[in-house]
Amino acid sequence: MKYCVLIIDGAAGWALPERGGKTCLELAHIPNLDAMAREGFVGLVRTVPQGMEPSSACACMSVLGYDPKVYYRGRSAIEAKSMGIPIADDEVVFRCNLVAVRDGKMWSYSSGHISTDEAHTLIATLNERLGSDEIHFYPGVRYRHICKIKGREDTLLATCTPPHDIPDKPIAEFLPQGPGSDLLRQLMASSEAVLKKHPVNIERWARGDIPATMVWLFWGSGRIPEMPSFKQVYGLEAAMNSGVDLLRGLARMAEMEVLDISGVTDGLDNDYAAQAAGALKALEKYELVAIHIEAPDEAAHAGSIDDKVEAIQRVDKEVVSRIRSWNPEALRVLVLPDHPTPIKIQTHTDEPVPFVLWGPGFASNGAKRFTEAEAKSAGIFIEDGCNIMTKLTRV
Repeated sequence: MKYCVLIIDGAAGWALPERGGKTCLELAHIPNLDAMAREGFVGLVRTVPQGMEPSSACACMSVLGYDPKVYYRGRSAIEAKSMGIPIADDEVVFRCNLVAVRDGKMWSYSSGHISTDEAHTLIATLNERLGSDEIHFYPGVRYRHICKIKGREDTLLATCTPPHDIPDKPIAEFLPQGPGSDLLRQLMASSEAVLKKHPVNIERWARGDIPATMVWLFWGSGRIPEMPSFKQVYGLEAAMNSGVDLLRGLARMAEMEVLDISGVTDGLDNDYAAQAAGALKALEKYELVAIHIEAPDEAAHAGSIDDKVEAIQRVDKEVVSRIRSWNPEALRVLVLPDHPTPIKIQTHTDEPVPFVLWGPGFASNGAKRFTEAEAKSAGIFIEDGCNIMTKLTRV
């Protein structure tokens, strides 16, 4: 038997009054997902333990079968692991977003989804101007980067707010607060002068693109605990593909192979067909493959209903269709969002998400569509999301 996990990041959400009270999943034309729902076992699962942050880090750790209450110590350290950044006992790391602030308000948490090449140039300059033996900036993907700080573990006590939680809000009240925040605020303020007249930003202004006006530090963490390998826990050789460092970091924590598939990105420009084909090809070697698609979440953070619906539809047409036809007699599949990202608030919530288990051993339990409402009406609820991997692999 082979296994496939498809994580459609942020696809769940709330009813949209401006679209007849439907969610994006309900608005989307998703014949393949709906067929899976009719043929498979549908329900709701809580991927974010109550009281924990509703991040993709917590949620996807649950989906991969690991309890965040045991293994989660912060998102940025997981991303650092993906990027090969070592973290010593006296070092901490922070997610370092390139953001755009205008008139004192958060204009764009992603600097208009700045390109990776442009971002790397900016991060290199920031490291040259602001870096030292104690502070180092590391480039990641598009707007997502890492800042490592040595000898200031107190910064982990600071209260920090993710920039995607404060669209169009004055940033002054959301800057780092409390113990250790002085250094974080200093770095953020200093970055403005470095970036203001940088050639990359001058060119972005000239093209009409949103510039990167400062860095925003949040999601601080120290070293992460060791996790048992996926093979050790589930007895399966596994691999993962994603367009973001977070998921690649989680894969490395679980000693899953990270698949490098050309054309995979974090946005609507993702090559969905190539991602599906590459992941399914990997099933020739591995027993389980996880596919993570970021685009719906990015669209929701941007507040775009149309882009979120389009992303979900492309996942259905170009990914789910290929999964369904890959050898249905020998493939078990789990499909779910990691968390909701409602358009109204443009950030994550910790509410349960719909799931479908499909393939040999999974009988229909009456769902008609892959939606939040259908999953709720099915009457199946998994409280501890980290148990869903066992449901997939040990029927």
